[in-house]
Amino acid sequence: MQNKKIMVCVTQQKTCERLIERGDKEIRSNEDELYVIHVVNEKDTFLYKNNDGDALEYLFEVSKKVNADLTVIRSKDVVKAMIDFAKDKKITKIIMGKSPNGKDIENHSFAFKLRNNLPECEISIM
Repeated sequence: MQNKKIMVCVTQQKTCERLIERGDKEIRSNEDELYVIHVVNEKDTFLYKNNDGDALEYLFEVSKKVNADLTVIRSKDVVKAMIDFAKDKKITKIIMGKSPNGKDIENHSFAFKLRNNLPECEISIM
């Protein structure tokens, strides 16, 4: 059986802790890997707050609790950065929060673009 490589995409909301915990529940062996990634547009703050340090510390602590690797990327093209990261790490499953306009993948622009570019990845929207 192939090792799981799970990428949890966190956003500007502190509710992302539930996504990280869900990713942790997917881990079945010591060979499985859990990555927490936050990609932010170069112009934005990390959690739409003025204090990026607090936001980063929060993400770091939650990730550390479940032995996940935290990566923060600033990019002009958020979706491309997510796709490149997934390809580089050979991600098998992506976990992300639901979009404001619905839970299904067709209404979740990031998930739809990820699925089109990473057809081998399972995508779970919570």
